[in-house]
Amino acid sequence: MQLATGGSMLNFGYWMENTSEPITAQENLCSYFGKLAELENAKTVVDVGSGLSAPAIFWRNNYDKLNLFCVNVNYDQLSFSGPQRNLEFLNSTSTKLPFSDNSVDRVLALESSQHFKPLKDFISESKRILKSDGILALALPVTLPGVSFVKLGILKFTWSSEHYGLKHVRETVTSGGFIITDEKLIGKNVYEPLANYYVEHRDELKKSILQKYPKYVEKILYTSILKMKNASEQKIIDYVVLKCRI
Repeated sequence: MQLATGGSMLNFGYWMENTSEPITAQENLCSYFGKLAELENAKTVVDVGSGLSAPAIFWRNNYDKLNLFCVNVNYDQLSFSGPQRNLEFLNSTSTKLPFSDNSVDRVLALESSQHFKPLKDFISESKRILKSDGILALALPVTLPGVSFVKLGILKFTWSSEHYGLKHVRETVTSGGFIITDEKLIGKNVYEPLANYYVEHRDELKKSILQKYPKYVEKILYTSILKMKNASEQKIIDYVVLKCRI
């Protein structure tokens, strides 16, 4: 996504009827996710798999009472934004969160938990560090029930994460001691409009990408985006957003 937008957010975005470009879509997803997680009622928030910290900065700017901890195993990404007010950066894994028991109000994983392995260890750690009235919020791409791995096609190779199924995510969350209190499937507002944007603006996006990468990289990206759209339309993949309580 950073290749296509030039921005510092890494998520696919949430495309609404009046959304015309990726950065706005990405901010839409951050806003939607923040409301779902009830950040207006939170103080201590852990953003796990925080990328370049742009979502955390967005939430900090929109919820002035937050103290945010950005957790990322990638030190280069973690240091990208430089020092930030009310943000602390922690170089750690998702399965060993450096917080004491019952100490945080929210655990957030915005389009990052598809990289966590094993997912159950992250869920267990989230339960351990959350206060009894805390919220775990997840947003991630998933495969849908009954889908053969073969149907992913090129996405088997270019979808650079685990290919968690929706059923597996639900079962892992609930067996880890959480109750799913809100679930939304928003794939139609994620994959298809993003692909349409790329197709419509491919010429200008290609020029930007070719300044840093060889031609085959853009070709693979383009093919993958078209496959992603097709997989969404055929109900092979979706994008789930979950709010979970203990």
